Amino acid sequence: MKLHTKYLTRLLTITFFCASLCLLPQSANLAVKPSAMTPANNVAMMFESHIRTIYNNMDLANKGLNYNTFKYALIGYYNINPDRDFLTGRTKIAICDFRQPSSQKRLFVIDLASQSLLFHTYVAHGKNSGLVYAQTFSNAPSSLQSSLGFYRTEDVYYGSNGYSLRLEGLDRGFNDRAKERAIVMHGAAYVDEGYIQKTGKAGRSWGCPAVPLELCHDIIDQLRWGNYVFVYTDDANYLNNSTYINLHKAATAYAKKEGLSIN
Repeated sequence: MKLHTKYLTRLLTITFFCASLCLLPQSANLAVKPSAMTPANNVAMMFESHIRTIYNNMDLANKGLNYNTFKYALIGYYNINPDRDFLTGRTKIAICDFRQPSSQKRLFVIDLASQSLLFHTYVAHGKNSGLVYAQTFSNAPSSLQSSLGFYRTEDVYYGSNGYSLRLEGLDRGFNDRAKERAIVMHGAAYVDEGYIQKTGKAGRSWGCPAVPLELCHDIIDQLRWGNYVFVYTDDANYLNNSTYINLHKAATAYAKKEGLSIN
């Protein structure tokens, strides 16, 4: 009986380990193995070095932005349109790091051209995504949840939430119904620091990445027309299925932009 129990325990342990691997992001898309130094891998390693240099130059670790979150944002930025022109004023990305609680400043608005952090402040998540942490996400209308993925910014307008920025959801199956859901960036009193200090958390939106009222105009004016917003948390389904989270494709786009050899 003891022998049977011993082997059963070992079998369950192996089964659990294998199942856990299935939940992890596919390493082929996100990492480079130095042992296989093909030209493509060499370019990928140069691209990773480029990402790390920007991250360190901006001191983002001390500002609270996790390296992998920044890395995924940069991979997506280069994958959205590999042949795009990096035009003046269209080199900005806002990262909503929903790994962090809403009581922390988890919005990072970055200008990649100047390698500067333009804003570091609070951002709300959807009402039905969670209380303090955003834990569940949906692309469905009326879900009142946040949607993961990359968004392209469009025009501004004055609506029921005041000065607002239209967002086009780019990640198919994750946020591509954003316009149908009226997901926009806007200001809200429930994201202000006073409210957060009083309640211990930011209020929640109907799925929009709402920002503090006093910064709303400035943030939106920096992001309007052709920049990007990245809503992220550690979600294996998103990392494994987003068409934009692919390191080698992004590295190829980076190499072309920098005139590096990929042969």
